[in-house]
Amino acid sequence: MPQFTNNYDLEERTAIFSEELIKFCKSIQENNISRPIINQLVRSGTSMGANYCEANNASSRKDFQNKIFICKKEAQETKYWLRTLSTCCPEKTEELRKLWKETHELTLIFQKIVNSLRDNKN
Repeated sequence: MPQFTNNYDLEERTAIFSEELIKFCKSIQENNISRPIINQLVRSGTSMGANYCEANNASSRKDFQNKIFICKKEAQETKYWLRTLSTCCPEKTEELRKLWKETHELTLIFQKIVNSLRDNKN
């Protein structure tokens, strides 16, 4: 069962999320329906952390803002795939809820960063 903390180190938090997501996905019985959903979930869920690392090494403010916006979009997509996977794996509902909750919190954090960047621009 994934254990998340409210870690203020967002790079570490997204890395832990990716690791937990991968462990979870490896535990799912794959079939013709679940396989493409798992693939999409892993891609979007691990992309958040990768894009956040890129944002931290951005070449400009605009580049940073773009990467953070991508993080938010990937988080939203991850929530979608988690919800979809719950239909395939109702026995994993509790684990999916924890992953969804963490993804939702990350979405809110990335949205707050996007909003702050926009507010500071004006």
